[in-house]
Amino acid sequence: MTSAPDVAPRAAPRASFWRDVRDALRGVEHDYTTGSIRRAIFLLAVPMVLEMSMESVFAVVDAFFVGRLGAAAVATIGLVESLMIVIYTVAMGLGIGLTATVARRIGEKDADGAARATVQGLLLALALSTVLGVLGARFAPALLALMGADAEVVATGTGFARIALGGNGAVFLLFLVNAAFRGAGDAAVAMRALVLGNAVNIALAPLLIFGPGPVPALGLEGAAIATVVGRGIGFGYALRHLARGRGALRVDRRHLALEPRAMLDIATLSGWGTVQVAIGSMSWIGLVRLIATFGATAVAGYTIAIRILLFALMPAYGVGAAAATMVGQALGAGDPQRAERAVWVAARINMAVLGLAGVIAWVGAPTFVAWFAEGAAVRTIAADGLRTMALGFPLYALGMVLEQSFNGAGDTRTPSWMNLVAFWLLQIPLAWALSQRAGLGVHGVFVAVPIAYTALAAISAFFFRRGGWKAQRV
Repeated sequence: MTSAPDVAPRAAPRASFWRDVRDALRGVEHDYTTGSIRRAIFLLAVPMVLEMSMESVFAVVDAFFVGRLGAAAVATIGLVESLMIVIYTVAMGLGIGLTATVARRIGEKDADGAARATVQGLLLALALSTVLGVLGARFAPALLALMGADAEVVATGTGFARIALGGNGAVFLLFLVNAAFRGAGDAAVAMRALVLGNAVNIALAPLLIFGPGPVPALGLEGAAIATVVGRGIGFGYALRHLARGRGALRVDRRHLALEPRAMLDIATLSGWGTVQVAIGSMSWIGLVRLIATFGATAVAGYTIAIRILLFALMPAYGVGAAAATMVGQALGAGDPQRAERAVWVAARINMAVLGLAGVIAWVGAPTFVAWFAEGAAVRTIAADGLRTMALGFPLYALGMVLEQSFNGAGDTRTPSWMNLVAFWLLQIPLAWALSQRAGLGVHGVFVAVPIAYTALAAISAFFFRRGGWKAQRV
């Protein structure tokens, strides 16, 4: 007779949790400007975390299969991935501006304005990706040599680089359309686009790389083709939903017009967003350039460590993106206090999740790197890098949420300066000093990363508390 009252209160929270998970994955329409902040963040963060994780799966799949082709092949994809950072930088910069604009319009209950902004953002993406694709494919060998590749890596990787760089439009357009969906709060659509793209990539990669049966073995080029095709199909799915979807964001024929002023507004807002991402992203190019001085084995170990690291960090990006959407929509609805509360709730969640991920990365580093690397020397470097960089996970989680919150408010300038200080005035000089002058070698480069994360978190918290972002207009 006494058990019934005890069971009911415990069952209800579990039922509510799984209902929220189901709603988040299904993309149930929700007004993020009212109601429970914690539930709103949960509904946004679940599909966004999965989306970001799916984004990193592309890189992990390449590393897994290409790792069987030897250290030169792994070094090639590491160097090409560093070159692709230029593509990601411009795409993510535009995505920051588009997410902020769409979120603000949705918060203002201006669905037509959100749709028009999305179209202008995609047109910008198409133009920029075409220019970058032509230049990247044309100068692929020279770019590899510029990154420090030796003759073997240039010979092995030129075809891979030309396909990856030339086909960047699939990356660019998928980034932008997903940024628009995130700003609108339709994060489940972006998640499903990445799931579909990854399924295609996972199916095609081993077939095209190794060529079982009648399929020709294309090696590295096969990996690039699989990735471009997978992303292209993912974009096609998102585009179809954009035209036929029932969520907050839908594009009709009346929105399909070139609007120079609207395009200029997005480009202006995205300009500092691009600078911001460039400062952070190019710092990774600086790091790999330092590591390249220690040979192909060091680059291969660094590549494996970074691939696993980025996969582990995807939850931070997802929760940060959820915070950005909450901030943009709350400011659009005229409620800056709700925006600030949402940021601190998201920050606490992110630090807990990524702190656990750091522990798992530290304990499981030897096992994880063994999945992607054949040689003992490569595995040793990769495990050391993963463990060392994982030390900065909790503070990186805090800094990521705060930075994305500035972006969601449309203040893309402040994070740019913060990244400049943390990554270029601190991380790169410190990595050089520790690796070259202090005699720590590759390990010194890895040590500089968590130190930079700590600095970024401290600077972000200082400027966020000042509150200037609340008055930003988009």
